[in-house]
Amino acid sequence: MKRTEPKLIGDILKEFFERPYVARRIAMGNIPDYWREIVGEHIADLTHECRFENGILYIGISSGVARQEIFYRRDELMMRLNERAGHKIINTIIVR
Repeated sequence: MKRTEPKLIGDILKEFFERPYVARRIAMGNIPDYWREIVGEHIADLTHECRFENGILYIGISSGVARQEIFYRRDELMMRLNERAGHKIINTIIVR
């Protein structure tokens, strides 16, 4: 097969990673990094579980005070995490 317009591998990969499904899956894998970035180092260090399944982000915090603070701010955190991901991937956050 003859190509009339050659493409660079980098351009092909860029197009692939910009596809909505692929970009969404990559964002799902980056949620722990986004969590650390948004809540800060101290809360992230207290986080012993950060698991994402079926639109639900499960967060386990070892400190009761920090857990309560995250519980009350979960709507704001969900909005900021979705903004950072560039997609609405988190529907709810469950704090344990």
